Amino acid sequence: MALLGSVDIAPSVRQDRTDDIRELILDAMGEFGKKNYPNIIRHVRYAQDAQGLWYARGDVMTVLAAVHGETIAREKLAGITKKFEGLLPRGLSSRPSPLTH
Repeated sequence: MALLGSVDIAPSVRQDRTDDIRELILDAMGEFGKKNYPNIIRHVRYAQDAQGLWYARGDVMTVLAAVHGETIAREKLAGITKKFEGLLPRGLSSRPSPLTH
């Protein structure tokens, strides 16, 4: 199994984990995100599945960097990214970034 690769997860468990990730992201963006980035908040709130949330990470990074600065935003996003473990197809898993060395 790849680190973030999809495995056999019951649909109810998959949905619960997706909802947990959604709440984690919304909490991380907080009131600042609600006030200043309503389109990104809507995108996260109404993403249909884990893949939709995965693709929203770039926008989430924008909000987090505006609030906390890029270094802390990267740390927060890394914590969120770990929550996707087992929910995504293998092709969507994160690869190490050359920027983190």
